[in-house]
Amino acid sequence: MGHTETLSLTAAQSAMTIELIERRPAATLPYEAFLNEYVVRNRPVIISDAVPQWNALRTWTPDFFRSRFGSKTVEVTYGVSMRFADLIDAVLASTPENPGPYLHKVIIHQHMPELLPDLLPENPYAFPRRYCSPLMPKRFRRPDGYLKLLIGGPGGKFPLMHYDADNAHAMITEIYGDKEFIIFSPADTPHVYPFLNSSHTSQIENIDNPDLERFPLLTSATEYRGTIHPGEAIFVPSGWWHSAHVVTTSISVCANMLDASSWEGFISECCHSDNGMSHAMAAKRFYLHATGSIMSVVEKFQRDHPGAGLAKSLAHLAPASSNAAGRRALNPARPS
Repeated sequence: MGHTETLSLTAAQSAMTIELIERRPAATLPYEAFLNEYVVRNRPVIISDAVPQWNALRTWTPDFFRSRFGSKTVEVTYGVSMRFADLIDAVLASTPENPGPYLHKVIIHQHMPELLPDLLPENPYAFPRRYCSPLMPKRFRRPDGYLKLLIGGPGGKFPLMHYDADNAHAMITEIYGDKEFIIFSPADTPHVYPFLNSSHTSQIENIDNPDLERFPLLTSATEYRGTIHPGEAIFVPSGWWHSAHVVTTSISVCANMLDASSWEGFISECCHSDNGMSHAMAAKRFYLHATGSIMSVVEKFQRDHPGAGLAKSLAHLAPASSNAAGRRALNPARPS
């Protein structure tokens, strides 16, 4: 079933250019079209009916987590840990005026692997791609896409508007409730006031009601908005600033992806140093450029010769899709 969206704007937002994020049904968006039209072009999109077979859509509720994991202590946000039962109670009591905690520090494969069967088969649009490759340095190897569990109540949100590290793309899949996203293009980076000492995060604390006297350039930015509902996923491309606001009590998961289109930015980020280019950093940059070239060749061979024996034998070096990866081993993700 489709969803009709309307915009309810604050006085500050009415001074800005605001557009709705494009929506596409999964039935008319093959994976290759998704790559060509959105990933390669670095364009956001909301995909409806992305994971119809997930058992999580039928079982994950606040009561599910309270009853099954109530006594488990989890890290909720920076420096804050809670028993799951207490977290769920606080989430259910959350209001826009008095928002409760927003869980965003649980890496599913690492902290709650018993949830994984409910997320199969994988969201095909959230395939981690180059994070799966054994050619990736161990520190960055994330064959699970760094799969996170996100839970919050009305008014809850991620602490800071940001874009993801590693120049990675993100795919957030909604399982329960509704969540609104507000995103800005990389071209608008100067208009969203990144911190000087933390270029991934914005100084704007309340994007719904920003202080335009303090942040006047924000009115020159284009704000994209969209709400995802159960079974829908939003693709947030690399470098896109985003903030998520919980509309109704929400449970979702997030995965990161890395591919050829974001590779140069990945190299720039992980090889950046304020102290100049050391020999070790230069060697690391050389290795990543060479690795990227190898993976590009492997990916192209899979595209040009689908089903060929050699393509299948090489696919593990740079699997082009979840089908190419097969039943790969999913190891606990390592934070970068």
